[in-house]
Parts: sequence; C-alpha cells; structure tokens
Amino acid sequence: MKSLYTSKIPKKFRGSALAIGNFDGVHRGHQKVFLKASNLAKKNKIKFGILTFSPLPIMFFNKNLKNYRLTSEKEKNKLLIKYGVNFVIKIKFNKKFSRIIAQNFIKNIIYKKINPKFILVSDNFKFGHKRKGNVSLLKKLGKKYDYRLIKVNAHKQQKKIISSSRIRNYLQKGSISLANKLLSRTWFVEGRVIKGKGRGRKLGYRTCNIKIKKYILPKFGIYAVKASIKNNKKLYDGISYLGSRPTFKEKGVFLETYILNVKKNLYQKSLKIYFLKFLRKDKKFKNSAKPIDQMNKDLIYAKKELKTKIAL
Repeated sequence: MKSLYTSKIPKKFRGSALAIGNFDGVHRGHQKVFLKASNLAKKNKIKFGILTFSPLPIMFFNKNLKNYRLTSEKEKNKLLIKYGVNFVIKIKFNKKFSRIIAQNFIKNIIYKKINPKFILVSDNFKFGHKRKGNVSLLKKLGKKYDYRLIKVNAHKQQKKIISSSRIRNYLQKGSISLANKLLSRTWFVEGRVIKGKGRGRKLGYRTCNIKIKKYILPKFGIYAVKASIKNNKKLYDGISYLGSRPTFKEKGVFLETYILNVKKNLYQKSLKIYFLKFLRKDKKFKNSAKPIDQMNKDLIYAKKELKTKIAL
C-alpha cells in the first residue's frame, strides 16, 4: 500500500475507486465500504484508494481531547492493507484546510488532484467548512467533475448504526465484548514499557507500565487481557489495571499489566495489550496489603475469561 499526499498523486492512482472518511477503528461499517470499493476496483480494473485525515478533525478542533482514537495511525494502515487498499491519501487537517468550503474541496482536491472514477462514502458523510458538504452535494457535482458517487448505507447491528462513537461508548462503559463485536476483532492498545515506581514488584506482582497516549480510555478498573511482546505472535495471559491509582494518591492515568509466566525485564519493549473482559471497577484501598488480597481474587476470576480467543 502506498501512502500519498495530495500535492502529488501519480497517474496510476487516478481514475480510482476512492473511499473517503476518517475510518477510525476500521470497524464493520467501514469494512462494508471497503468491500464495495474493492469489488468496484476489481470489476473496472482500477486502483482502490482511501482519502483520510490526520489528525482526526474532532481532535483538531478540541485541543484538550487527548484520548479519543480507537486505533493508532500505524495500526490503521495495517488494517487498510488487510482490506485490499492500494493507496491511502492522508490530508493534514489544519486551520487552512478546515476553512475550505465543500464545493472547493470537491473541485480543487477531489477533481483536480485525484480525479477518481468512483467516490464511496457512507450515507451520513459530512465534509467542508462547518461540515456543510454532504452526500447530496457530492451526487449533484458528480457529472460536472467526472465521477460516480456510490452511497453506502450505514451498517447496522441490532437495528443501530455501527459507528466509532458507539464503540467508544461501549469501551467507556466497560462493555468490551460489544465493542469487539462491532470492530470484528479484539481491541488493543500498543505502547512501550516505561519505568514505574516498582510497587507491583514489592507487592508480589511485577507489572509492565505503558502510556496509553491518544487511545480512548476505557472504563477504569481491572481487565482480563492477552499480551504480545515486540509484535511476536505468541500471546500471554495477563491482567491489567487502568486508572489513577487512588490508593497512592497519584496524578495521571496508568495502564499496568501483570503478564503471567513472564519473569524477564520488559523495559523499553513494545507491548500490545488485548482487552478481553472488564472484571471490576477501580477502587481505593485503606493500605497496601489490601491490593494484594484483591489481586489474588482478580486472578482467580480472570482465569475463566483468559480462555477467550482473540480475533485479529
């Protein structure tokens, strides 16, 4: 898959089937768009491309919104390759771009720089300054700018539209299995192990600490998880804590993972933490002995959930 910028689009990628959107999470609704675009591309012997935006527009307009993404840019690219994308055009979403009116976006970027044969969007797609552009405008200008618009009806599950917002909501409620169902894979976060304060080791449970960065924050508490080390295919059982450590009155949000049957030092190693099941809410303990008792109980409870197979 080729990563491109709108300043220079090679001729071989013009006249393509182009899907437009943020595609955060690359969930089942997005996959429906990709399948349609991929089939069109094969049928017409053209390339299949994605036009997307970085950062996500909502994160650009809300500077304080630090934790929002379902997938990192790196993981999103891997998923796009999986669904047969030949090229991806990433538009830098900045102040200048945010002021482009919808008609000029179609004329100056879509038509003049990319010139796709087909444009595919979901039926609720909005674009341009103040989000005034919509599917009707894209359809209206199709003949003028030499493309055919394909509107893909939103994919539904239990009569509700599958959306990135719905998945974020499930994660924030601790409804991991529902979020994973809409994603069609096991949700995970990826990060490098950083130095902690060594409390876990003192309590008998050596944990790996990683920064959760821009990912959406699921419900604070304890989770049954699987972990992979340095992109290795081998998966280890684990139990993760996500929260603000109220017992120790610390500031910030922490993701600590105890990986079963791994005793080696993982400092600076890259980990993927796959979330299987929310076990219990975060809570404050009266003293440091109480967390040990609770951790023993959590591990017993987690063992049943750790039998769950992850979906990639």
